[in-house]
Amino acid sequence: MNTANKLTMIRVALIPVYVALWYLPIPGQQYIALAVFIIASITDFIDGYVARHYNQVTDFGKFMDPLADKVLVLSAMICFCARGVMPDWAVIIVILREFAVSGLRLVAVDNGRVVAAGWSGKVKTASTMVCLCLMHLPIPDVMNWIAVVVIAVTTLYSGVEYFVKNRDVLNWSK
Repeated sequence: MNTANKLTMIRVALIPVYVALWYLPIPGQQYIALAVFIIASITDFIDGYVARHYNQVTDFGKFMDPLADKVLVLSAMICFCARGVMPDWAVIIVILREFAVSGLRLVAVDNGRVVAAGWSGKVKTASTMVCLCLMHLPIPDVMNWIAVVVIAVTTLYSGVEYFVKNRDVLNWSK
């Protein structure tokens, strides 16, 4: 297994650790969970760089890296929902966007095309991870709502952009 794939697997292994920390009655558990979330998030950026820079792009990585990102982010969002810190509609927006873009990619592959990650998708991922990190901290309610809005807006924008840029994939007249 190459370095990029090992980093992805570290991220996958950190997800249940992160979730468990939400429920352990230990002092500072929220900060420990934040540290785990930050480490997992950093592995996302490093494994992408390593994969491209050292030509370690694999089918396993193409599949597992985005899946690990989605599970990490959604796990954090669901934990925040359980605590009443994040509204469920924000999580639903993220889930709908991920299913829609995944469906678009499947249709594109069926038509012999690859829908690559766009710049707005990378901005969405980075801003979501930063906002989720902030939400672990004792920030004012207004800052928490700003973080939720940033997540929702970047998610919606990147989802719409995928469909606009690849609208020819979905030939509605068939």
